[in-house]
Amino acid sequence: MRLRIEGGQMIDPASGTSRAGDLLLDDGVIAWIGERLPEAEARGVDRVFDASGLVVAPGLMDMHVHLREPGHEYKETIETGGRAAAAGGFTAVVPMPNTLPATDNRATVEFVARRARETSPVRVYPAVAATRGNENTEMSEIADAKDAGAVAVTDDAFPLQSAEMTRRVMEYCRTFDLPLLTHCEDKALTKRGVMNEGITSTVMGLQGMPKAAEDLQVARNIELAEMTGCRLHIQHISSERAIELVRQAKARGVAVTCETCPQYFCLTDEDVRGYNTLAKCNPPLRTKADQDAVKAGLADGTIDAIATDHAPHAVNEKECEFQTAAFGMTGLETALGLVLTHLVDAGILSLGEAIGKMSTAPARILNLPGGRLEAGAPADITIFDPAAEWVVDPAKMRSRSRNTAFAGWELTGRAVATLVRGEIVYEDSARHSAQESAHGGKDRK
Repeated sequence: MRLRIEGGQMIDPASGTSRAGDLLLDDGVIAWIGERLPEAEARGVDRVFDASGLVVAPGLMDMHVHLREPGHEYKETIETGGRAAAAGGFTAVVPMPNTLPATDNRATVEFVARRARETSPVRVYPAVAATRGNENTEMSEIADAKDAGAVAVTDDAFPLQSAEMTRRVMEYCRTFDLPLLTHCEDKALTKRGVMNEGITSTVMGLQGMPKAAEDLQVARNIELAEMTGCRLHIQHISSERAIELVRQAKARGVAVTCETCPQYFCLTDEDVRGYNTLAKCNPPLRTKADQDAVKAGLADGTIDAIATDHAPHAVNEKECEFQTAAFGMTGLETALGLVLTHLVDAGILSLGEAIGKMSTAPARILNLPGGRLEAGAPADITIFDPAAEWVVDPAKMRSRSRNTAFAGWELTGRAVATLVRGEIVYEDSARHSAQESAHGGKDRK
């Protein structure tokens, strides 16, 4: 389909440009970009999308999600997760390999890729587990997994505890030019812990998870990355000290990047009061000082990317005693609104910086196409209304699970349309109907 997007504010973090104008999408790529599409180029356009008053950005990429397939389809599937991603403005996601069986070899990587092609409206780039069965004892078949389509190696949900094993995995990652995405947690320090260790956990009588458990593993992994030359990426960074360690490592020239998630700049451990299981996640929500450090790290560039750690769970896994409740919350459908409301509107990031952390940076870290608005780039586009006001309603979510900690929150900014390979995979139904009525029931040619 030849699609013209006209009149939007086009923001390209890769080039640092922001301008009003038109885009022509043809055969899955951006065929033309500029102030006004020439009449010669406009001939044969199948549809015109009026983006007046909207922001047109490179497709958002979530480099840290849990789609639960195979093995836990009652929580989420690649199809339902893909629909949730599209509704949230994401054109690509990277699912973690803590599936059943684990995504730890060629066959399981190929399964995820095939299911994505068959069912997901957005691109799905598989990651492979660092160790077989996520058991921390034997390395996975990293070379075969890359050949099958894996774009990264990760220990998420099952953090590598042995420095020796971590070193060997890093050496393989360097050999095959894959980034290692690490969940930094010393499990000996967090055993039986259910929330951040501090005043709030003491008052609530809950076993705490000290920040040192994250800080120690961040320090260790940075040292090993410096030794091996591996491209290291720290997942869902949440503590003040860990952020400072990354800042110092970058200053030394270490090839380290990191991400954070909306829960770490929107919530603190105070939000767990009342034994709120929807706010139970790992890493746990930290203190106000840590939250301020996350915002500062985003502002000065220490934190490269914003991901969601989208972690869907069934109702019974959250509506139970706090100690036994599952860790994690959904995030694909709320991330953009939370970023725009609590970072951009709050003056912490510019709009271009925020888009860059959700599109250009993940594409760069994972060495994937996308994250750019320029002729010849993939036609993966996110169109959003930065002024749209809405209230988070779990009942309206596309995800199979509704375990969000942000129910009832009033947000500003929401996806209007999501395009993958030049095709519209999500569009706000109310706005589409209004456009059709304005154009006599037809799209303009």
